[in-house]
Amino acid sequence: QVQLVESGGGLVQPGGSLRLSCTVSGSRFSINAMAWYRQAPGKERELVAGITNRSGNANYADSVKGRFTISRDNVKNTVYLQMNSLKPEDTAVYYCNAVIRLWGGPNWSDYWGQGTQVTVSS
Repeated sequence: QVQLVESGGGLVQPGGSLRLSCTVSGSRFSINAMAWYRQAPGKERELVAGITNRSGNANYADSVKGRFTISRDNVKNTVYLQMNSLKPEDTAVYYCNAVIRLWGGPNWSDYWGQGTQVTVSS
């Protein structure tokens, strides 16, 4: 069974930094792209940043460009989100996403973490 486990959320003051981590656990699987999404109260879930597998190319939402950095460690099956210069509008539940194929299976599927709360407030 494959699980995504997130960590690193919390309360931070405006201008501060946080680093989120998400590790894929289990066995007999392959990971393709990975990403971070977020959902603020009363809003739809939105893509924050994504990163490809082999090339490590990243893309970002306009609202976080220059402040957030996504990276991954393919040995540890882990994706990170370094968040700097945080703003109150970054407050949301952050979800890890990974596109995974189970060995022996034909399809790539989306897997999600349980979410971690990030609150930016003075």
